[in-house]
Parts: sequence; C-alpha cells; structure tokens
Amino acid sequence: MTFSLAARDPDSGAFGMVLSSSSPAVAARCLHLRPRVGAVASQNVTDPALGPLLLDLLERGATAEEALARAVADEPFPQHRQLTVVDAAGRTAVFSGERALGTPATATGRQAAAAGNLLAGAHVPRAMIDAYEASTAATFEERLLDGFLGAVAAGGEAGPVRSAGLAVVADASWRVTDLRVDDADDPAGELARLVALWLPRKHDYLVRALDPEAAPSYGVPGDL
Repeated sequence: MTFSLAARDPDSGAFGMVLSSSSPAVAARCLHLRPRVGAVASQNVTDPALGPLLLDLLERGATAEEALARAVADEPFPQHRQLTVVDAAGRTAVFSGERALGTPATATGRQAAAAGNLLAGAHVPRAMIDAYEASTAATFEERLLDGFLGAVAAGGEAGPVRSAGLAVVADASWRVTDLRVDDADDPAGELARLVALWLPRKHDYLVRALDPEAAPSYGVPGDL
C-alpha cells in the first residue's frame, strides 16, 4: 500500500527517498538509505529486513541489478515483495512480485526509481519520476518533494493515504534529513510543511554535530 521515489542526487552524490501509504508510519518500515552506498525501498507486503540486506550487498560491491537479483533469488516470498534499488553509481533496479497488491507499477529515470502498488493507475510512478526530473527546486529534498506531489496530482494510491516520509543521507553517517508523518488526514500537505520548516535549520544542526563550538543556538530552553 505504498508509492515511493528513491534517487541519487547527481550533483552531490546524496541519496534520498520520499514515499507515502494508506498504512501508518510507512517511513519506519519501507525507507532504507546508506551514505555513499545506496537507496532501497522495500514495500507492498513489506519485509523491512530486505532493505539492510540489499544495502549490504551494494556495500560489498554488487550493482543495483546484481543485488536485487540476489535478494529476490534468496527471498522465500518474492511474489509478495516490491523493491527498488539505486546504487552508488546511480544505476537502478526494480522488482514487483506477481502478487503485488491492486494496480502495481514501476518506473526508472536518471539515477532514480519509483514504484507503487494499490495505485490509482499504472501511470503514477512515471508521473513521480517526471515531476522529480522536471523540478528546478534548489535542494534535493525539495526536488524529491516535487516528485511526490507529482504522484499525488496523478492520483497516488487508489484510496486515501495516511502517512508519508522523506529522508536524505549525504557525507555524514546519519540522515541529514529525516522527516515523517506517521498518520494524518493530509500527509502530503504536512510533509511539505515539515520540509519548509526543516531546510532553513538543516545546516545548523549539521554544524552542531561536527563543530559544536561554531554551532548556533536558537535561544530556547532545552535547545538541542
């Protein structure tokens, strides 16, 4: 019950993903990123363990296609799984099992892959890729968000969505952006609000981690 976009930013080498679902807390289960390694979405009847497994294969030198082929071959229930992979070179691979729910579809673009199930139509992943690639936004996060909103405008899921998430990894060992809407009447609108709230603060929080002496304070009690 998910549609997602995973991508590598050609300019910075960062990896990011945006996704949404009718199920709660989709980003807690389906979104997998590793700095300088890759991005993986594990969705449909979700096995969260497939994300780290695929990232481990990429880190050991497999291409996106090689890692996906290995994971699918070893998976006892491949017919239920939907997977997308983007590797460190920007190569992509996608898989939808024969028992993917509702209307499933996938699409790939320039260092980007999209997939969904229970979709309003098979055109939705392509709309997601097209909106992402057409975006002229200044940041990778905003371009991912534009891709997501393109999918929403194209119909998104067949039913109402309840959760969404957007995350990015770059040179740091942690997610430099990690935004989640676990349950909301308008997760797309709420995610857009969180992106706008977060981006002006993103650099400051990175500085706090790397050089606390140079870090700004927001001047509020308990400021972290």
